Amino acid sequence: MKLYERYEGKKLQVAEKIQRRRLQLLVHSYIYYQLDQNIVSDSTWSKWAKELAELQAKYPNMSKRIPYAKEFADWDGSTGAFLEFDDATVQRAERLLEISAAG
Repeated sequence: MKLYERYEGKKLQVAEKIQRRRLQLLVHSYIYYQLDQNIVSDSTWSKWAKELAELQAKYPNMSKRIPYAKEFADWDGSTGAFLEFDDATVQRAERLLEISAAG
């Protein structure tokens, strides 16, 4: 089920933010820990991580229903080293590196 089919208004905005931050952290953690490269600064990654950890703590029930809930269960925002990466994450990361290198 799509987020917009489940939520609306402020709840939809929160759900979308959680999903966006999860994807950003997965992709950039993969780039950093698996590919030994970096596109975003450590401070940007930390800001995203802190925001996601706060959102998940504030909206625990919603967080369990948003994609990548398993990967971010009990996640405290301190590191992306132990996140699980799937094929879609790898593909996004590799494409983002291509775009970054071209720009």
